[in-house]
Amino acid sequence: MFIEERILTLFKSNAHHTLTYWSVFFSFGLCIAFLGPTILDLQCQTKSTLSEITWVFFAQQFCLLVGSSIAGVFKKTLFSALSTLFVSAVVISVVFAIIPLCNNVLLLAIAMAVSGLAMGLIDTIANIQLVTIYQKDSAMFLQALHFFIGFGALVSPLIADPFLSESGCRNHTDNATQVMIHHHRNMLRNSPMARHNINESIGAPEGPAGEESIVHYAFWIMAIINLPVPLAVLFLMYRERLFPCSPSSSPSLMDKDELAMENQQGDTETPEAGGHGNIFSCCQNDNLRGLPVSFFMIHILGGLVLFMTDGIVGAYAGFVYTYAVEPPMLLPHKTAGYLASIFWAAITVGRLVSIPLNYRFKPVRLLLANLVGVIVTVLMLLIVNTNNIFLFVGTGFCGLFLSSIFPCMLAYTEDILDYQGCATTVLVTSAGMGEMVMTLLVGTIMESKGSYSFLLIGMVVACLGFMAFMGLLFFNRMHRNYLTGTAKKSAMVEVAAGLNGAVGAEQRVAESS
Repeated sequence: MFIEERILTLFKSNAHHTLTYWSVFFSFGLCIAFLGPTILDLQCQTKSTLSEITWVFFAQQFCLLVGSSIAGVFKKTLFSALSTLFVSAVVISVVFAIIPLCNNVLLLAIAMAVSGLAMGLIDTIANIQLVTIYQKDSAMFLQALHFFIGFGALVSPLIADPFLSESGCRNHTDNATQVMIHHHRNMLRNSPMARHNINESIGAPEGPAGEESIVHYAFWIMAIINLPVPLAVLFLMYRERLFPCSPSSSPSLMDKDELAMENQQGDTETPEAGGHGNIFSCCQNDNLRGLPVSFFMIHILGGLVLFMTDGIVGAYAGFVYTYAVEPPMLLPHKTAGYLASIFWAAITVGRLVSIPLNYRFKPVRLLLANLVGVIVTVLMLLIVNTNNIFLFVGTGFCGLFLSSIFPCMLAYTEDILDYQGCATTVLVTSAGMGEMVMTLLVGTIMESKGSYSFLLIGMVVACLGFMAFMGLLFFNRMHRNYLTGTAKKSAMVEVAAGLNGAVGAEQRVAESS
């Protein structure tokens, strides 16, 4: 069988918990992907510029990092973990519902900051709960967990697309300006026919520019679609007897979770020494003293690679729609809305495909192929920048190549460091910071330099990420040489100690005789 009977039995015994955590990550994906295709409608709603609306992305990503950092406070018991997931899922639905009421950038940024905080809590707690349940067998279930992020991110733009306006604020402003110019010209002519034409031109909006935005329906639909998720968490709490009215016959998983955590603590003498706590405990780790430069450079360069590549993911998902409706593409708004769905669908498929590929190829080879693939794809998008069909094809390939860089980099660096140090913490933090910074940077530059800078920035960032990866390979070899030398020295010390012990034993035997 493709799945071992033991793992299948383990899943059946924990199916309710697993399915609930997967559904919560659907909320995560639903919330992370809707900004991209709706950004121009939200820009019209808040009467802001592109560089101003970009701060909404920044607010969401920054609070996502904050939520991930403080989530450890709520993971100690099953009750606190599930309660936090319930509140977070409810908050996401509430944010979807109130977004149409945010008439300025500040209110929208606050709403997105609250949703980012909820997303950060979901991200950390759901991952930890699955690892607590499945422990050494958690890899497959974590892959499925992240599949649901992609699924939610795929659904979100598809819901928004039918409600996107056919024209942006810029077209509306230009048409209104032309109407006013026409009005003043007719005033100068001062003819009855001219006055009649003036009243018609002012009273009847021209084409799609006069249409009222209906994107608020998309947000309300997403709020309703997300409501079963907190209900699923609530039902799980009821099944686990976490309420006074819960049935007493249902076995509590809290004891099992706490026992598993105690076993993990018993198996690992110093859990913080592994570097998988928060970023602050990593930096204060006394075991990092006296380590070679290569040890720290592996952390830095691995983090830089993910800073660049995850930054591209955030920027591409956020601004490919804006790029598509601007010159030179000038795609219809509803057609451009499918680009975000294609991008997230490609990421979802890529994550599934990478599972069997990891069994056949080493992570370093997959990383090299993916990074080269990203550079080639963005370069082709730059060269064929007026071909609408290739924009859709290139978006799919870009998502495929970017999809498995994060898990491959995590596996590669952890393998280099033999699961010591702060690789996981540094890489996760760097990836989040990359998404936060790159979305802000791309939005600001696109506003001042034009839409062509969108792909140009992506090309530069992809090349920088590839250069950081080349540096990582160099320091990997240096670190392995250091470990080999250290092992030889340890072996020589052990041999010398053995010889000294043998000589001492012979001397004692000679003295006694």
